[in-house]
Amino acid sequence: MANEIKKIFIADDDEAIVDATVMMLEVMGYEVKYTFNGATVTEAINDRPDLVLLDIWMSGIDGRDICKQIKANPKTSQIPVIMVSASRDIAQSALDAGADGFLEKPFEMDALINKIESLLT
Repeated sequence: MANEIKKIFIADDDEAIVDATVMMLEVMGYEVKYTFNGATVTEAINDRPDLVLLDIWMSGIDGRDICKQIKANPKTSQIPVIMVSASRDIAQSALDAGADGFLEKPFEMDALINKIESLLT
């Protein structure tokens, strides 16, 4: 099976988390794009990434609403979404919004890689 480069889109307003995650994913061979602004996520999804890593709380926008939009659109509904948040109490609401996975911040990079690989294979 040929290894095509998988595209991951990250939406998180925590620059340190984005920087570390981008660096790790690029080392792992993924193509990564990102935004710090939740308002730009739905537009960026039109580029059809293979997976979205989405923060729940971003600059006034609730990532769960963005996830619902992604999953409601027939053109993007099959894109796996992993939601992240510093609040573990909202994991179920992330899954209820349609997320394919949830990680509590701060997350271990190994846990993120394992979740990404399980959703992309």
